[in-house]
Amino acid sequence: MPMNTLYRGPQCEWLDVEAPVQEDLDLLHEKYNINTLLLEDTMDPNHLPKYEEDGDVKFFLLRESTEMERKNLNTISDISTKIGIFIVGNTLITVHRMKTKSITETRQQLEKTKEEIRPAHIALMIALIIMKTFDDESISLMETMDNIENEIFLKNTNHTNQIRRLYKLKRKSGLNSRVLTVSTDAIDKFRLLELQISEVIDLKDKHKDVVADFEHLNIQITNLISMFLALSDQKANQVMKVLAVYSVYFLPITFIAGVYGMNFDNMPELHHKYGYYFTLGLMALIVIITFIYARRKQW
Repeated sequence: MPMNTLYRGPQCEWLDVEAPVQEDLDLLHEKYNINTLLLEDTMDPNHLPKYEEDGDVKFFLLRESTEMERKNLNTISDISTKIGIFIVGNTLITVHRMKTKSITETRQQLEKTKEEIRPAHIALMIALIIMKTFDDESISLMETMDNIENEIFLKNTNHTNQIRRLYKLKRKSGLNSRVLTVSTDAIDKFRLLELQISEVIDLKDKHKDVVADFEHLNIQITNLISMFLALSDQKANQVMKVLAVYSVYFLPITFIAGVYGMNFDNMPELHHKYGYYFTLGLMALIVIITFIYARRKQW
């Protein structure tokens, strides 16, 4: 896709390249003297966030949380997409492979502002919206976790399905935490730009808040998985307890039935008029005594 001019002011020009091809990267290298290695970093879908400086070129590589629901959650590209930000003099160039919320919302904000804008301010606006996408994702994951918790403890649902959802939630939260942790250095390097200290502190505080949210979420998910497994074990123990109690009731009378099932001629009760009823009564008495004993022991 060719380069688009998203903003042009007295002291700033913002160029955007979406879904770049090799020809776009060659043009950026020739026109703005951007190192080809930096341009290649924007093509790697799994590249981690970072900051590099090469001559007059300042390069930020950030990752934005995406709303795409991936079947497999193995790499950071399954939960985020990268945005390359080049600052060359009064020109800011963004390179990304798909439509992003940060680029769209930043452009909308610039259309409403009447203040003097510089490339550093646009880069800061993009970074703040990127942090907000992770904030929205943490809220969404927390709501999902609350729904799963309600289904586990308040409803009779399929436990196999719940453990799969919890595992997926843990994977997603863990990958987001990894992206945010690795982004710390790149966020810190915004202090090198021509920005007010308060603006940089706002960005760093937002980053710290989101990191703390995902750390809390990871702890909550881990605790919920532990509680879920403990609840499953408790239910299994209840089933085994019921089976054990029934086996205690029937073990003595099974023994008696086995004794009287033996084929011996000299068994007095076999030829006694009330032998059958006497044996049944003995079995019933044993069951009643066992039941009373189990109740007193609170089994």
